[in-house]
Amino acid sequence: MTRDVATLLEALPYIREFHGRTVVIKYGGAAMEDPELREEFARDVVLLKYVGMNPIVVHGGGPDITSYMERLGMTVEFVGGLRVSDAETVEVAKMVLVGKVNKDIVLRLNRHGQPAVGLSGDDGNLFRVRRQRAPGGEDIGFVGEIERVDVDLIRHVAQDYIPVIASVGADAEGNSYNVNADQAASAVARAMGAYKVLFLTDVRGWLRDPGDPESLVSEATADEVEAALPSISGGMRPKLQACLDAIHGGVGNAHIIDGRAPHSLLLELFTDAGIGTKIGPAR
Repeated sequence: MTRDVATLLEALPYIREFHGRTVVIKYGGAAMEDPELREEFARDVVLLKYVGMNPIVVHGGGPDITSYMERLGMTVEFVGGLRVSDAETVEVAKMVLVGKVNKDIVLRLNRHGQPAVGLSGDDGNLFRVRRQRAPGGEDIGFVGEIERVDVDLIRHVAQDYIPVIASVGADAEGNSYNVNADQAASAVARAMGAYKVLFLTDVRGWLRDPGDPESLVSEATADEVEAALPSISGGMRPKLQACLDAIHGGVGNAHIIDGRAPHSLLLELFTDAGIGTKIGPAR
């Protein structure tokens, strides 16, 4: 049996299991920046749609936002993995995420054979948010925590299209907020009753020792993550918190995968070994 045939046979039970299921994918990091990886991601998401899954893409665009802020001479600051956001920062974030990044993703998905529709948290009041503080209680400005997701809007779009959602939103008074894309993906997954949520990042997954790439945790329970969370800092903290929120909200499994690896999405979903960290409910 050739390796290609063996790979297809390995994938078949997963394709059957996932048919008709909703999968939320947080798209970010190198997978958004490298031209070849961008094309592969689009092909992979289109394939998920073709084999009967319902993919929903939620994206940030941190490096692009940072780049534009630096070009404008604006201060870039993070606290607890979250971007400190005054009104001007939110304005730049919306221009970059909604006007540029979102449309680039939509165009690539369209080009690879599946129609996609771009949305943001402002469209149809998709996200209702409130002001969020950093994990240490610091005021980080117009950073929003999602209170409500309008699932009817997403379901309506997802019947015929791949929804692509930019992570911005507004509060009840109409103030705009930057929303962490990991938290947005988790909120969408919970609201949609997703089967899985996957977070693409720039490391192999959750590393017990951030300085040791071989310390990958391939599988963990929500309880194990919760116990470790107080000792975790930087960008991995909001990702793990988003995984916990998803699991506690009824999502089947959460995955953190290396978006730098070609076809990481398919390898995590359709192979026995997977390539990242899979987090599930307590056993």
